[in-house]
Amino acid sequence: MQTLHVALVTASLDNNVKVSTPHSLGILSNSSPPSSAKFRQGYDMHIIKPMLSFLKDSDAPFMVNPYPFFGSSATNLDYALFRTNSGVFDDNTNLRYTNMLDAQLDAVYSALKVLGFEDVEIVIAETGWPSLGDPAQTGVDPKIASEYNGNLIRHVNSGVGTPLMPNRTFDTYIFALFDENLKPGPTCERNFGLFWPNMTLVYDIPIMRSYAAVVGDRHYYKVFFSFMIVFNFICTSWV
Repeated sequence: MQTLHVALVTASLDNNVKVSTPHSLGILSNSSPPSSAKFRQGYDMHIIKPMLSFLKDSDAPFMVNPYPFFGSSATNLDYALFRTNSGVFDDNTNLRYTNMLDAQLDAVYSALKVLGFEDVEIVIAETGWPSLGDPAQTGVDPKIASEYNGNLIRHVNSGVGTPLMPNRTFDTYIFALFDENLKPGPTCERNFGLFWPNMTLVYDIPIMRSYAAVVGDRHYYKVFFSFMIVFNFICTSWV
């Protein structure tokens, strides 16, 4: 990362191109309640903290991959999908969380704060919902995948932020453009795509309906174009 940044500085591109790397939430030793989250011991001081210092000095974001899907179940599906629900209360802060994504982002924020880097920007490098899963999985179908991604876009663009980061928006990259039929693991891992290989939709979400729907909304455009650009790099081709 430092070598790439030096190359960008040499080419006078460092103000326009930032160097960072995404992380799963597995870097946290705990994430519930959000206010108690910390980075895993050993990684925190030897890897994460030096990297955060680099990101802060280069004005680059800390990138995370929050997936409410992997924390969802039949009992908390409404919470994961941004539906109306009773919420989850954090006793340490007296704050109530009405969706899982906010709780995951605030857990990352709390971990950053422990190391003294709460002012580093957070970017959602990946998030999404599969349209197909194994028989035992709950809440996995095209309709629910569309609901999650549509509600995600509306929430991110609302500007309300999270309980610990109010009035804030987050650059958000939706995973994925195509299904990945060769990817190992559970069925859901191969079915996060929006399109079939023939470019027909697996399901629709609001950003695909018309450009007119996003005119005048700067943040909506931000999500839309990020959505399209990232898929060109992270999707696996069908064979």
